[in-house]
Amino acid sequence: MPLVLALETSCDESAAAIVRDQTVLASAVASQVEEHARWGGVVPEIASRRHVEALPQLIEQVCRDSGVTMAELDGIAATAAPGLVGALLVASVTGRTLARLHGKPFVAVHHLEGHLCSVQLGEPLPPGPYLVLLVSGGHTELLRVDGPGRYVRLGRSHDDAAGEAFDKVARLLGLGYPGGPAIEAAGQNGDPLRFALPKGRVSRPEGGFYPYDFSFSGLKTAMLRLVRALEAEHQSEHRAGNEPLPLADLAASFEQVVAQVLVERSCRCAREQGLGTLVLVGGVAANRRLRQLLEQRCGLDGLAWRVAPLAYCTDNAAMIGVAGAQRLAGGQSSCFDLGVAARLPLEQAGLLYESQPCF
Repeated sequence: MPLVLALETSCDESAAAIVRDQTVLASAVASQVEEHARWGGVVPEIASRRHVEALPQLIEQVCRDSGVTMAELDGIAATAAPGLVGALLVASVTGRTLARLHGKPFVAVHHLEGHLCSVQLGEPLPPGPYLVLLVSGGHTELLRVDGPGRYVRLGRSHDDAAGEAFDKVARLLGLGYPGGPAIEAAGQNGDPLRFALPKGRVSRPEGGFYPYDFSFSGLKTAMLRLVRALEAEHQSEHRAGNEPLPLADLAASFEQVVAQVLVERSCRCAREQGLGTLVLVGGVAANRRLRQLLEQRCGLDGLAWRVAPLAYCTDNAAMIGVAGAQRLAGGQSSCFDLGVAARLPLEQAGLLYESQPCF
């Protein structure tokens, strides 16, 4: 497999890595979480500025840590879509510039393809095809993977992504940003069955429901109404000993129903589509409750399961390196005039390797 320098700046993590044959020779990430936490979410302009400041140092660091020089590289990969346009431009422009300067191929990578490849940095996968549950702050999708670059979407969220729902509910509960780790920590000792919450379904126009699709907007609204009702009850009853808002139980109940919905529909999809392996990737894949429920359900359903290593669940450049190396090994590279895009369906990732830029 090619030796690749990979860059990632699609949102609020600046990252660089050097990867060969699904082996990470060096990886470095500069997180902006603390800076964005004061605003309750990512501020695009701040993110772009911090990427510009951090990326050159990260590149120097991974080259130094790996002992690899630019002359030894077979190519340079960078995330080109989807993401925040200003943020994406930092890695894309840097990658294209370095590739031109050193006479190397440039490989633009679809961010979601990177997440799909993150599982390859852990245990070996059984032979495909297999089903991937990709669940992050911006995406919640079920994808059949037939091979590198060959994907079919079987399910998706019709409104909020699961990670986005975590962020919004954490803000509602006053738990801070990012919401996933905050809710997990708050609900660690809570009762996940105390509050009954809805498992959102997506209706078909002709009747019935889409069996593999997700909706988290109704759950988010139910949490808002529940919190408001509990607050009103607390304020109207000034009796001694009246308990404050039960944050631990609220967090645990929300986390439980999100994990249940993701696991139930993913396993159903795998069974009905004849796919024997279920793979979990994306930032929300770091959630312990989700991992535990998935392991239990896959065991009951006779499914093999894999999850991306914890270090590579959230945004990183190592996964971009694996995806870029696979494209390069298949004889694909990107033109130097290619720009970036805020949105690009994963099924259209092949457009990144056409002779003329698609954007």
